[in-house]
Amino acid sequence: MINLTSSAVIHRTVRQVFDFVSIPENDFRWHYGTLAASRLAEGSPSQGTFFRSIGHVLGRRNLSTFEVTEYEPNRKYGFKSLTGPLHSKTSYILKSVSGRTRINISIQASAPNFFQLNEARLRKTMEKQLKEDVARLKDILETNTTDFRDNQDAIKK
Repeated sequence: MINLTSSAVIHRTVRQVFDFVSIPENDFRWHYGTLAASRLAEGSPSQGTFFRSIGHVLGRRNLSTFEVTEYEPNRKYGFKSLTGPLHSKTSYILKSVSGRTRINISIQASAPNFFQLNEARLRKTMEKQLKEDVARLKDILETNTTDFRDNQDAIKK
C-alpha cells in the first residue's frame, strides 16, 4: 500500500478552493494524467455520487470509475476508485487560515498486478506527480479570477 500526503496554502477562500476541487470536470486542469472527467448523474456532487475519469498512468490509457465517499462543503471531499488500474482512496481536507486555505491531500493506493514494476518505483512516480499537482492547483487558483462555482454551467455547454 502506498500512502502519500501533500499540502499547500492557497490564497483563496475555502469556498473557492472547495468549489474547484470538488468538481471532477476540473481535474484535467490540475491532475497530471487526467484527460477528462465527468459526473455520472446531473446535479451537485454529494456523498454516494459517482464520476468517471479518462487518463493515463505510466503510459497506459485507462478509464476509471470513482465514488464520492466524503462531502462536507468547504471542509472535506473524498473519493475512492471502483474500477481502473489503481485501487485508491483520496481525501482533501480544507481549513481557513487568515482568509486563505490550507488544503491537505492524502492518497492511499495500490496497483495489484497491473503494473510490471515494483511498489517503490510507483510510489516515487506518484509522489512526484502529487507534488506537481498541488503546485499546479495553487497556481491555477491564485492566478484565475473566476468564481469556480460558476464553472459547472460552463463545463456542461
